[in-house]
Amino acid sequence: MSYPSSFGAPAVPPLAAAGDPDLSVFGGDPLWLILLKAVAVFAFLLLMTLFAIVFERKVVARMQQRVGPNRHGPKGWLQSLADGVKLMLKEDIIPVLADRPVFILAPVVSAIPAFLAFSVIPFGPEVSIFGHHTALQLADLPVAVLFVLSASSLGVYGLILSGWASGSTYPLLGSLRSAAQIISYEVAMGLSFVAVFLNSGTLSTSGIVAGQRHWWNVVLVPSFIIYCIAMVGETNRTPFDLPEAEGELVGGFHTEYSSIKFAFFFLAEYINTVTVSAVATTLFLGGWQPPPIPYFSHFDTGWFPVIWFVLKLLAFLFLFIWLRGTLPRLRYDQFMAFGWKVLIPVGLVWLLAVATFKVYRENVTDRTPWLIGFGIAVGILLIITLVDPGARKHAERLEAAERERTRNAPSLDRIPWPPPQPSSKSPSPPYGPGPNRPSSVIVAGGPRQES
Repeated sequence: MSYPSSFGAPAVPPLAAAGDPDLSVFGGDPLWLILLKAVAVFAFLLLMTLFAIVFERKVVARMQQRVGPNRHGPKGWLQSLADGVKLMLKEDIIPVLADRPVFILAPVVSAIPAFLAFSVIPFGPEVSIFGHHTALQLADLPVAVLFVLSASSLGVYGLILSGWASGSTYPLLGSLRSAAQIISYEVAMGLSFVAVFLNSGTLSTSGIVAGQRHWWNVVLVPSFIIYCIAMVGETNRTPFDLPEAEGELVGGFHTEYSSIKFAFFFLAEYINTVTVSAVATTLFLGGWQPPPIPYFSHFDTGWFPVIWFVLKLLAFLFLFIWLRGTLPRLRYDQFMAFGWKVLIPVGLVWLLAVATFKVYRENVTDRTPWLIGFGIAVGILLIITLVDPGARKHAERLEAAERERTRNAPSLDRIPWPPPQPSSKSPSPPYGPGPNRPSSVIVAGGPRQES
């Protein structure tokens, strides 16, 4: 059986169906091809970082009706490259109180996991590279998505070590904030993945992509929304950039870093942004699959899927930039409460609903009792929502507290006003509370008559 090819690439069969991914295609590549794909992934992440920095600055500038980067390169597109060269040439300063080995190691620990997480992201189906059939993916595992989560979790060690090794209070506070933030939102992110696993029947990234040939997993709308919110909190981006709250922590965990070490933290942040966008593309938007429209279904072989993958990736990057240009930063207590009290409970309830529906669809033949039970549950929830006695009691408590506060509020009549100052123009009115208080205001240098 033959398959159409694109851009002159030899025809090769697509990947296996969902639930039964064929991982044998990742074990037979020669060493030079594995190294070539590793270098390609590394170069892609570096180029996407350089592009994302300038793209963000230009989009935010357009949103704010001002001029963005326009000096270095054609229309300013080499500005990020110039900034990188400047950082490498700047003086590298290490504080006196810093733990030098850990201080130097922390930026590397922060950047390396960002590269590792991208190794299991599929760019496309099988193609031919110099006569060898290979998948456009560096590696794949039966638990590839768990590998992504574990690799992204290692990045928090770099932030913690950088704050602790700096020998300063404010970087330490920033690193603690970052650790609490990442741990909190990784729980919600993991819950959003479980619904995808149940729907796809596999944890392999290539298998999840192959399972979205007809329908994308974005139909799991609550999981998609939870992941989109959690990925912003996971990457410390606005409005969740609490570890970098400049007005409170003087820059966050990397306050004491300069030169190339600071560039490593900057690189890790943007690579993490690209990685979580690629994970969202892979799990929810069909990965390299074209849109499930009959006209586009022919463009899913050869090198065309790489174009689909990059376009979806750029859409998520624009979402990050859009949020940064429009939303203000949240308070830390609001941010943590939203993660633990909203995202995680909603994720658990949605996961229960998805699992129940999957069992119901596969094992239930007599659906009448299930429909009756579902109707009763929905009715009870609607009654609770409409009646809501707890909300009424809470409003009554607020009204009682407001009345108590108004009754105990200090009155102007009870304020011990200072004695009147003698005036040569007119005698001062007698001292007394209420309407008899003096009309002159005591200021530095003597009284000032009110007009």
